Amino acid sequence: MAQEATPVRTARLGRTLGAEPATVSGVVLLLPGGQAVSGRRPAPVLAAASVRALGRRLARAGRAEGLATHVVHYRYRGWNGSEAHLARDAAWAADEVVRRYGDVPVCLAGVDMGGRAALHAGGHEAVNSVVAIAPWLPEDDVAASPEPVKQLAGRRVLIVHGTNDGRTDPELSFRFAARAKKANRDVCRFEVHADGHGLHQYRDEVLSLAADFVMGSLFGRAVSRPVQDALAAPPPLGLRMPLAAGFGKTLHR
Repeated sequence: MAQEATPVRTARLGRTLGAEPATVSGVVLLLPGGQAVSGRRPAPVLAAASVRALGRRLARAGRAEGLATHVVHYRYRGWNGSEAHLARDAAWAADEVVRRYGDVPVCLAGVDMGGRAALHAGGHEAVNSVVAIAPWLPEDDVAASPEPVKQLAGRRVLIVHGTNDGRTDPELSFRFAARAKKANRDVCRFEVHADGHGLHQYRDEVLSLAADFVMGSLFGRAVSRPVQDALAAPPPLGLRMPLAAGFGKTLHR
């Protein structure tokens, strides 16, 4: 008797957060965190929890512009070395956006391991911007190739990291940003002083910063002065920009 074939796993997009716009003019793909190595399926509800607040904020901010926000549900929990499963699923999701919505700008927004996936998949032709919040990046290893940055040329990139992050090293995201800035001037990085991996102390400020950046990148809205300054400043100033308490309450003033 022939052995039954193992079903092929596929990634998928979650439902649009908030009301789906009648006409979609831009899309944010939300990339949750993951693990370094795991062949298990993610638990959809738990995996999406880390990006839902960001997705809801972006959905509200972009409702009038026709923004659709989707959580990407991965095939595997793990990055899994050279397989880079999470990055491959992010690229698949960008392809799926093109299939569903046509030629609209896409922002990849990831947290933790999802931040690494967003940065890796940022070279997709539909992507015009990347947001990486507390990204998990590997330690420098002379035996391995450094994290790629050339794919980010022509994209606008925002990295946000808490200085007290005990899970993902903020110094690694600074080094990555410094290399990326050499290939692409439209890279900025904000530091959230004294906050940890979840960025709970300054959650509203982080969400406001992300919304300001994404609306400017996808729809050409004027971004706040701190974002303008961070993009324009040479390293290291624009890559160690402090996120001020109360950011979002005084935008564009």
